[in-house]
Amino acid sequence: MIDVRQAWRGHPVLADLAVAAAAAALTLILSRARRSGLSVYPQLAGSTPESIVGGMLPISWGYASLGSLVPLLACAALCLRRRHPAGVAVTLIVLSVGWPLVVPVLMALFTVATACPARTTWWITAVALVPVPVYLLIAPSPGPLTLATAVSAVTLVAGAVGWGLAVGGLRERAVRAEAEAAMRAERAQQHAREEVAREMHDVLAHRLSLLSMHAGALEYHPGAPPEQLAQAVGVIRHSATQALEDLQDVLKVLRAPVVSDHTEPPQPTQLDVTRLIEESRAAGAELQLRQRLDDPATMSPATARTAYRLLQEALTNHRKHAPGAPVSLNLAGGPRDGLSIQVTNPLQTAPAHPVRGSVPGSGQGLIGMKERVDLAGGRLHHHTTHTDFHLDVWLPWTA
Repeated sequence: MIDVRQAWRGHPVLADLAVAAAAAALTLILSRARRSGLSVYPQLAGSTPESIVGGMLPISWGYASLGSLVPLLACAALCLRRRHPAGVAVTLIVLSVGWPLVVPVLMALFTVATACPARTTWWITAVALVPVPVYLLIAPSPGPLTLATAVSAVTLVAGAVGWGLAVGGLRERAVRAEAEAAMRAERAQQHAREEVAREMHDVLAHRLSLLSMHAGALEYHPGAPPEQLAQAVGVIRHSATQALEDLQDVLKVLRAPVVSDHTEPPQPTQLDVTRLIEESRAAGAELQLRQRLDDPATMSPATARTAYRLLQEALTNHRKHAPGAPVSLNLAGGPRDGLSIQVTNPLQTAPAHPVRGSVPGSGQGLIGMKERVDLAGGRLHHHTTHTDFHLDVWLPWTA
């Protein structure tokens, strides 16, 4: 179904012509009512302006009673109310002293209230109400009809301005709500980009650091037995394949139009920690793992995922900065005390299989870990002594 309001907004010229035509029709009706003695807005000059205009026209004013020239021009001037709301309103108020222009005046006041600042609106409203006290003062015999005209004038002006202020307020709130919605969508997109960036960094850095370590060992021992060379090449191929698969899982989220449980990549759990340790040990790392977890089955998937990613990044940083050094991992806690993760490794130890060059991305690991811990509501501290590097993490044990 076509929205009529949207159609009119798309054709402002047609909308202005419709407003002018409606104003002209209502003006003719009120003009005939005024000839019968009924008036809703003070007309101070009586019929003098009409007589002057009638004398200037080739036809009499009475013959033009179906639509006089000035009221019709005043209604046509409403087409300019969007561009010059204040000027059109003041002009129509001045002309209303001699002609029945209450309908175009009210429409102009409505436009002023919706488009102009509050100070301009109140000033023009005061000008529109000036004829009311003047009309009461110069009326020859104030009576019920005079009071009714004054009351109706105040009511109509207040109604037009109040309606315009309400519409203007709704319009401002709609614009503000649209801007806030766009800002929220931008923040959500930024959050999604940061989440994907963390996932790509953690997953790919882990896989590529393993690959780099195996390739470095292969380069350092070119004369190794064929069995060891074949094993090292197989590990490199497996690591490269796993890195591509992990990258494809992350890219599926970026390509999906809507992120849901079906589009998110497979997330690790606490049970995958053993596989993570085995991969690092297979790469030549000397790991010591101690786990003292009370009822690990009650750990929420979000907490388990965060813990896995933190351990993964800690081992990746270990391979970058202290390859060949022993590393100690300590996991302890439960539903009451929370999850505590401690990682310790010596600062300087001669690597068993030195790797030429350095793995890119240094300095981003701890930043990403701090972001993950903050999102989970935990705490992260790291410090170095003369001999060791220490990483302490605490996470709430959410069920």
